[in-house]
This record gives sequence, C-alpha cells and structure tokens, in this order.
Amino acid sequence: MKFIDLFVNREEMFSMGIEALSGQHYVSFPVSLGVVDYEEYYAIDRATFERFEQDLPAALAFVTRARPGASI
Repeated sequence: MKFIDLFVNREEMFSMGIEALSGQHYVSFPVSLGVVDYEEYYAIDRATFERFEQDLPAALAFVTRARPGASI
C-alpha cells in the first residue's frame, strides 16, 4: 500500500488522501499508546473526501469520534 496525503492538518493531527494502488480515499491520524505508536487509516468514499475538503469541522468531528478512547 502506498498512501499519498493530499491534505494534512498539523494542528489537529490528521490527514486525508488516496491510496495509490487501489484509488481508495482515506482519513488517517497518529495514535500513541505509550509503548507503541502507529497510524490508523479509515477508508472513506470519494463524496465524503470531497465533503471533508470543503467542511473541515466535519472531518475533524469524524477523526475525533474515531480516535481511541472517544465516546460514540
């Protein structure tokens, strides 16, 4: 898999992009659990990607709900 970030929000620590081989759009963010650090990737459709590009608060709301420990 080759992830290509098309948008990076450093302040809120998330990115959006496309996986080069499949063309799948995604939202990703870093996770740090103390003993391990990793990146979580969530597949989104093109329409959602385009909406998040225009509505960053909606993108941030999605990321906030997806982060570990978030109450849904």
